[in-house]
Amino acid sequence: MASSRHLALFPIPKYYQLISFRKFITRVQLSRFNSASALAQLSPATQYPVSEEQAVYTYRKDCGDGRFIDLNASRVVESFYNLKNDPNLACSFFTQLKESGFQHNVDTDAAFVRVLCRWCLDRKLQSLLSEIVGSKESDLGFDITSLFEVLSVNSGVLIWVLDMLVKEYVSVGMFDDAIDALFQLKRRGFVPRIMSCNFLMNRLIERGKVDMALAIYGHLKMSGLNPNDYTYGILLKALCRKGNFEEVRDVFREMVEVGVHPYAFTCSTYIEGLCSHKRSDLGYEALRAFRAAKWPIDTFAYTAVIRGFCSEMKLKEAVEVLFDMVYEGVAPDVYIYGALIHAYCKTWNLLQALALHKDMVSNGIKTNCVILSSILQCMCEMGMVSEVVDQFKEFRDLGLFLDKVLYNIVVDALCKLGKLEEAVELLNEMEGRHICL
Repeated sequence: MASSRHLALFPIPKYYQLISFRKFITRVQLSRFNSASALAQLSPATQYPVSEEQAVYTYRKDCGDGRFIDLNASRVVESFYNLKNDPNLACSFFTQLKESGFQHNVDTDAAFVRVLCRWCLDRKLQSLLSEIVGSKESDLGFDITSLFEVLSVNSGVLIWVLDMLVKEYVSVGMFDDAIDALFQLKRRGFVPRIMSCNFLMNRLIERGKVDMALAIYGHLKMSGLNPNDYTYGILLKALCRKGNFEEVRDVFREMVEVGVHPYAFTCSTYIEGLCSHKRSDLGYEALRAFRAAKWPIDTFAYTAVIRGFCSEMKLKEAVEVLFDMVYEGVAPDVYIYGALIHAYCKTWNLLQALALHKDMVSNGIKTNCVILSSILQCMCEMGMVSEVVDQFKEFRDLGLFLDKVLYNIVVDALCKLGKLEEAVELLNEMEGRHICL
């Protein structure tokens, strides 16, 4: 460790100006107790252990009388222990030490962490862990594993910290470190919080690391993890991504056996998985089965089935699902109408596409430039060049948002009609509206 050195403390914040620095330090020193039993019960040596007693960090503060106040790692730990009931003062103390150049070690950081956990100060704890994760071990003076060791005397604090640490690792893409942190608890005989497990597995699936997520679930399940409805939803998403639908059915059976009721996300995940694997007919069958069993079905489940049928160009079935959802009292949204309109435009069934668009607008659903592009592109492909220009002008007069794709379709149509001056005018209009070509 470094030799003793003097560092000038920064000024005390206004909040503490009524207290002299000497009294401030006195307040954070170990309190005296009237009985030996009380001292034994609250001793920081047991609850806030210190691995070193050397006075390696010394602070210098001119208190007006020429006296100096020295603080080493042991006294800082004692100070945090004494401030356990005053988190604001503890945070101020930590900040002042840091700003003055004090090099916190594993014991002082652990002592401050305990105060933060005691008062559930998640944001401050997350900020501290973010700084630790982003620092080099050589700068910290310790590795993260040693922090676990110091905190392990209190299982509640350790579980809380590892929960936050997993989220921090995942947020910066350090998945291997997140997994190691999660299994630190397992190696110490504890079961991690279900929310931490869910967060990690879901992010792994989003990054395409499906097998890794499934492996983690298997290990944690053997360790005594009790999945909740969201865990099962994540598991179903992973299995559907892999196309393991037999295992999906086993998961649903397990949910029923353990009394976990599925929610809309769980059902939609399975339905979407079937549809994404070109099995939209089974997806629709599953939707109706869930509905008959009084399981929650949301708009997204219907969207997944309609999109699935549209991608398979089974438009008759897709429209039947649309009528079915309306009959069941579920209002279709712009994504459902958009999928149907786009599919009909691909087959050059312009009349049906326009009818759906009219129905959508009449139901108070605002159209968008993606849908309008499908309609105009369909007209252009069908040789209805003049109609493209007229329809565009109608959309523009209605005040609808028009993007560069729409403008390019119409410019192309004008060029085909030989109306080059109008095409140039439209290009100038794009420039005036700051729409890039």
